[in-house]
Amino acid sequence: MSSDPAPAHDDTSSAPDAAHSPDTGSLRALKQVPVLEIDPLLDDPGTRIVVCCGSGGVGKTTTAAALGLRAAERGRKVVVLTIDPARRLAQSMGIDALDNTPRRVKGIEDAEGGELHAMMLDMKRTFDEIVEAHADPERASAILGNPFYQSLSAGFAGTQEYMAMEKLGQLRARDEWDLIVVDTPPSRSALDFLDAPKRLGSFLDGKLIRVLMAPAKMGGRAGMKFLNVGMSMMTGALGKLLGGQLLRDVQTFVAAMDTMFGGFRTRADATYKLLQAPGTAFLVVAAPERDALREAAYFVERLAAEDMPLAGLVLNRVHDSGAAQLSAERALAAAENLEDPRIVDQPDGKAGLRNSPDTYGSSESPRTPAPASDAGSPATTDQDRRVEQLTAGLLRLHAERMQLLSREQRTRDRFTARHPEVAVAEVAALPGDVHDLVGLRNIGHRLATDRPEEGDDGQV
Repeated sequence: MSSDPAPAHDDTSSAPDAAHSPDTGSLRALKQVPVLEIDPLLDDPGTRIVVCCGSGGVGKTTTAAALGLRAAERGRKVVVLTIDPARRLAQSMGIDALDNTPRRVKGIEDAEGGELHAMMLDMKRTFDEIVEAHADPERASAILGNPFYQSLSAGFAGTQEYMAMEKLGQLRARDEWDLIVVDTPPSRSALDFLDAPKRLGSFLDGKLIRVLMAPAKMGGRAGMKFLNVGMSMMTGALGKLLGGQLLRDVQTFVAAMDTMFGGFRTRADATYKLLQAPGTAFLVVAAPERDALREAAYFVERLAAEDMPLAGLVLNRVHDSGAAQLSAERALAAAENLEDPRIVDQPDGKAGLRNSPDTYGSSESPRTPAPASDAGSPATTDQDRRVEQLTAGLLRLHAERMQLLSREQRTRDRFTARHPEVAVAEVAALPGDVHDLVGLRNIGHRLATDRPEEGDDGQV
């Protein structure tokens, strides 16, 4: 977690908030949060792309898979594209491994005629496919075998985000699926793909690339003369910095890729516009925690700035209690009374006992009647004490749960006060991880209805 102070305008910090003052009337307004309707979103044939974004560790991959499964079982042909390097998506869908090719998921309820496919972005393979599709065999072979290209395609900064744009564009262009669900990388880099076309354009239009491309454009002896004379100082300096062989690899790569650069920009710009189109819906996924909702606020604001269509917020792992009417304070007071037999039935609790002159400042015992007991039996048996200790422990656990609920509610209220227009769907916290289609189906049902499936005990 970053130690940098939060911006002054960030309402999701732990500072007190006027929205929680009972005399402001804001609490009543905060409860009128618009509800995110999941099924109408998934059922709408006009919805062609759903992008799940959010910080790491909030259940984003599980949410994307659950949405894909629910849409497929409601009759749509769906592909889930994960860019997250986590492998849990394949495991939960019963697939040995995901790769760059969509794989059919078996075991879904397909009575409605839907299908579910899943895949994981292979950055290098996607880059290779672009080269093979847009270059003749001889040039493609030269590019694929170039050492600089191999380094670039395997891990150059920003390549993953750009390749995600390319793969999304490819899937949409094939028009094979009714719905594409995209699971983005964790943290704020989840929105880096929005910048990919701009960064790529800056890179391709940069001075260094233009200089390196110049000899190839001139061709023949004129090009070599330009390189040997006009660029001697610059290439000499770059050769010392990068190494002569690397510089030659870069120049060879740039020369081979020259005819493809314009296509990269065109496709990236087209995919960016596709993300802004009405058929796309962004879902921000978060947990009811301060840092996660702070990131969610960043995503919401960034999407608005980019004119991206935001459908709403999915709030995962929300805690609840079946005995919310018992407050934390009352539960703790009851636990204290059970743990200290001297203050049983004392309405003022320990404070009343401490303030009694008969208890402190006097050698006399408290003037409370001894509990009645059966002849020959102790007033409180060992079994009674064990039951009281167990009950006190349960009361303390309940108090901790109620305090957690209170913290989560305050955090949610701060986000809502800052973004009251954002529709929200909540998913209750589950006792275990989701590891199969049954668990994903349950998550999808909770997303759509805010309750577990009938007969489900939450053990997924």
